[in-house]
Amino acid sequence: MEFRELIRERYSVRQFDPRPVEPELVDKVLEAGRLAPTAVNYQPQRVLVLDTAEDMAKLAGCNKYTLHAPMALVVCYDRTVSWKRSYDGHDMGEVDAAIVATHLMLAIHDLELGATWVGYFDPETLKSTFCMPDSIVPVAIFPMGYPAAGAKPAGHHDKRLDLAQTTVRHSF
Repeated sequence: MEFRELIRERYSVRQFDPRPVEPELVDKVLEAGRLAPTAVNYQPQRVLVLDTAEDMAKLAGCNKYTLHAPMALVVCYDRTVSWKRSYDGHDMGEVDAAIVATHLMLAIHDLELGATWVGYFDPETLKSTFCMPDSIVPVAIFPMGYPAAGAKPAGHHDKRLDLAQTTVRHSF
């Protein structure tokens, strides 16, 4: 699929077929995340793969947006590894994790799978449930699987602001 077609066709899948995703497809998705650029190439991303019924039940206890998907990826970063800007100490880990997550999201669609980027969750509950070390910061959850037969984009999916409304050429 051409890149422009991929970014136009990708949508948030909220209905999943119950069949499991083959491990080789999961590995291809994870490889796309591994190849994502990160600040100073520190690669602080940590992706938790939840691929059992027990994992998904635990996730459902942390987040109501599992959408009955057969599996999920939790994109995190390790704050002990992430690059911090020298002039203000700003931690770029969340940006790195978001770049990795975008690569994952596009790879998922390219492989004819589906996912939804979920940012609505309590990070402390998630960390406690999955015994994450203190240095790990969860950023996004991707319920993932094969789209159900009736899955379709949300009604507002194609509504976009004009380019002139989102672009500033010289100054604000």
